[in-house]
Amino acid sequence: MANPAKDDYSHVMVMDAAEEQSRPAPWPAVEPGRIIPGHPQELGRERARIWALVLDARSVPCCLEQPSPSYWELHVPPEYLDKACTEISLYEKKNLGWPPPLPPPRPLVENTLSTLSILILLATFYNIVRLDLLLPGGISPDWIETGSAQAARILNGEWWRTITSLTLHRDVAHLLGNLAIGGVFVFLLCREVGSGLAWTLILASGSLGNLVNALVQPAGHNSVGASTAVFGTVGILAALNMVRYRHHLQKRWGLPVAAALALLTLLGTEGKTTDLGAHFFGFVSGVLLGLLAEQIISRRGFPGAVLNALLALSASLIVLISWLAAVVAG
Repeated sequence: MANPAKDDYSHVMVMDAAEEQSRPAPWPAVEPGRIIPGHPQELGRERARIWALVLDARSVPCCLEQPSPSYWELHVPPEYLDKACTEISLYEKKNLGWPPPLPPPRPLVENTLSTLSILILLATFYNIVRLDLLLPGGISPDWIETGSAQAARILNGEWWRTITSLTLHRDVAHLLGNLAIGGVFVFLLCREVGSGLAWTLILASGSLGNLVNALVQPAGHNSVGASTAVFGTVGILAALNMVRYRHHLQKRWGLPVAAALALLTLLGTEGKTTDLGAHFFGFVSGVLLGLLAEQIISRRGFPGAVLNALLALSASLIVLISWLAAVVAG
C-alpha cells in the first residue's frame, strides 16, 4: 500500500518502490561448466533443448532464453537450481559417449572381374542347356527335368535339386531379369565381404530357401531360377546393415529389413509364374545367414585371401557335385 505524499510524483515513486520489493527474483541460468567441467559457458541450441526436456521430465520448472544468436541460456527458479544441476548431471553421465561413433568404413574388396565372370558363366550355362549336347557315355539329359526344384523329389532325398535349380531358367527374359536385378545385389555383397564368402552365403540362402519351399508347397510343385538366391542376397545385405548399424538405428533397427521386404514385394510378386514362396523363403534364409555371418565377422574379422579362395572353390565344387549327382540319378 502506498504511503501518503505531498504531491503525485512522490506518490508514484512510493508505489514503484513497493512493486519492486514484491517482484519475484529473476531465475538464474544453469551454468554449463557446473554440469560438465571444462564445458564452454555458452550453451548450444540442441543441448539447451535436451536439458530443458530433462528438467521437464523431472518436473523442474525452466525456460529457455536466447540472449545472443550464437548461444542459449536455461533458467530455473532459484530454489530449483541445485536440483536442476543434479538432474542434468545424472543425464549427462548416463548418456556419456552416446550415440557411439559410426563403425569404421570397411575396405571394399575389388572383385568386379570375378563377379562378372560367374554371372557370364550362368548365362553361358543357359545356352548350353538349350543346345541338347551329348555328355560322355552318350547321355543327353533333359536339364530342366533333371535339375528343377520338384518338391516331392527333394523331400524324397534328391537334395541336389535345391542347388541345380538355381542355375536353370525358363527363358531369356527370366535369365536377364535375374542377371540385371540380382547382379547389382551380388556385386554389392561381394564387395562388402569378398567373393568367396559372398557366393557361399548366396548359394546357401538359395538352396535353403528351395528346401523350405519344398516343405510347404504341394508335392507337385516345380520351379527353376536363381531368383531364390537373388532375394537371399537382398536378405543378407539387409541383415548385415541391421546388425552393423543397430546402435544408430536404435528403435528403427529393423529398418534395413523392412526396406528389403518392400523391395521383395515390389520385385518378387510380379508375373503369373512367379514362385512367391521361393522368393520369400530365400529372403528369410538370407536374413538368418546374414545375421550369423555378421556376428562371426564382428568377432573374428573378414576371411583372408586364402580362406576366401577356398570358400569360392567350395561353392563351385558344390554346384558341380550337385549336377553330377543329378545327371547320374536322372
